[in-house]
Amino acid sequence: LQLAGHRPIALVGGATGLIGDPRMSGERTLNDKETVASWTDRLRGQIERLLAFTGDNPARMVNNLDWTGGLTAIDLLRDIGKHFRLGTMLAKDTVARRLASEEGISFTEFSYQLLQGMDFLELQRRYGCTLQTGGNDQWGNLLAGVELNRKADGRAVHVLTTPLITKADGTKFGKSEGGAVWLDAEMLTPYAFYQFWLNTDDADVVRYLKVFTFRTRTEIAELEEAVAERPHAREAQRALAADITDLVHGTEATARVQRASQALFGRADLHELDAETLRAAVAELPHTQAAVGEDTVVDLLVASGLAKGRSAARRTIAEGGAYLNNTPVTDEDLVLGAGDLLAGGHVLLRRGRRNLAVVTTRQE
Repeated sequence: LQLAGHRPIALVGGATGLIGDPRMSGERTLNDKETVASWTDRLRGQIERLLAFTGDNPARMVNNLDWTGGLTAIDLLRDIGKHFRLGTMLAKDTVARRLASEEGISFTEFSYQLLQGMDFLELQRRYGCTLQTGGNDQWGNLLAGVELNRKADGRAVHVLTTPLITKADGTKFGKSEGGAVWLDAEMLTPYAFYQFWLNTDDADVVRYLKVFTFRTRTEIAELEEAVAERPHAREAQRALAADITDLVHGTEATARVQRASQALFGRADLHELDAETLRAAVAELPHTQAAVGEDTVVDLLVASGLAKGRSAARRTIAEGGAYLNNTPVTDEDLVLGAGDLLAGGHVLLRRGRRNLAVVTTRQE
């Protein structure tokens, strides 16, 4: 929408985050004001990477606490509440389900509809906003804003909903389903973020390219053809992972994680990786510890589980299948030295082409 010339308004919920949209089951835990304020600050930083805040149609960032924080209960009831009808509010699917359950629903969560409807009214009054977008699970709340604008100001405004993303097997794509994909690098490292998209199923990758990237139809058609003819090359997955990591974490972060991914399997120099990127790249690998100047490569192969015994470890070395930091090991008596340490004190151990483990050094 912004690329088409429209001016987006990014709304963070400093006020609505204190209440919580009703769930299908169970009352939400109310978080304190300091926690919600910290969330809004984080969201602000994440959104600023996804929209352009300069140029001919710069985005605007707003917080609904700005117009809700000073609102009195009387003002809310007189100016907003009088435009809402209980029949409509009670008919909302989530509310109806909660009312029919043993736990019921609190007035706090029930009133969330008023706050979200008021957001659209304020955005229209303050900034001339005429379109609100959201997931299709927000249909009822979005329509509440449309009706409030019509009744309070006689304004015609519109909403656009988008389907929640699902995987090919029909399950939801999102944090509630496990395997959360966080935008915050502290919650999910750029390397793990990149790997998530790189591991996308062939059945999903073309649809994700259409939804999450700005590639042309021609480019996506070519990648779809590659999935069908050369699935092992994972060209579409690499394009998807690179584009989304660029968008969320920046091109420099993408370049670092791509180098790390290549370096793990000998296609780039491990010594060029910084400690943070290397730590993220080896986080899911089997770990063992070793003492510099004491443990041999045979010791490391056994301790890491890459070899089932010392005889098997020696045989792996003799057959040319053992690698220390991607360098072939030919001497079974080789002792781990200080010069073998990568950034952060790590050492990468590999048996064959794809069996990896990471060694961290311990202080004696």
